[in-house]
Amino acid sequence: MKIVIVSGGKSPSFKLIKEELKDSSFLICADSGANSLYKYDIVPDYLMGDFDSIDEEAFKHFNNCKKCSIERFPSQKDFPDTELVVEKALEFKPDEIVLLGCTGTRVDHMMGSLGMLLKCLKAGVKCYIKDEFNIIQLTDKSIKLRGNRGDTFSLHAYCNRVENLSIVGAKYKLDNYLFNIGDGRCISNEFLNDEVDIIFTSGYLLVFYSRD
Repeated sequence: MKIVIVSGGKSPSFKLIKEELKDSSFLICADSGANSLYKYDIVPDYLMGDFDSIDEEAFKHFNNCKKCSIERFPSQKDFPDTELVVEKALEFKPDEIVLLGCTGTRVDHMMGSLGMLLKCLKAGVKCYIKDEFNIIQLTDKSIKLRGNRGDTFSLHAYCNRVENLSIVGAKYKLDNYLFNIGDGRCISNEFLNDEVDIIFTSGYLLVFYSRD
């Protein structure tokens, strides 16, 4: 089961939302993420949040939709809206969660969304943050990346150290490298063919597929 979440960051394009909805089971929306869904005439299965930033017209519309279940939370709460909807998504025991609307001008909120990748990883659920220029995932084990020759990817340590990091099949190779948090060595690498092997023995690794 795949669940798509739309949060209140930069609005995803209609094309991106429709593409992700093709093989999804549920669409869950966090607060002002509903503004873009209202514009695109897409109804979420769940709309959640404290509703301090949703447009009044959009809220009235979804409140009148029988298909849309609304869950309101107090504005003074311990968790941001994105975490609330991720927790809701995890209740359904999905195989995959895709987070849209989680990038944009608020870098602090984006850092919180990266934390949702960790929450899902620990729950055994694949999770991706996507926008028009990036796909971000978190892994705690070796992984095979797939792309096209010349495609760009970057790696960042999401812990103090990633042990014995090797990169095989990319323009810039590594062999058993100790990859520490804050190390910029693995930014903007390139596929030589259609597969790259990322191998490491311990740690958490953020993987970015990015383009300009």
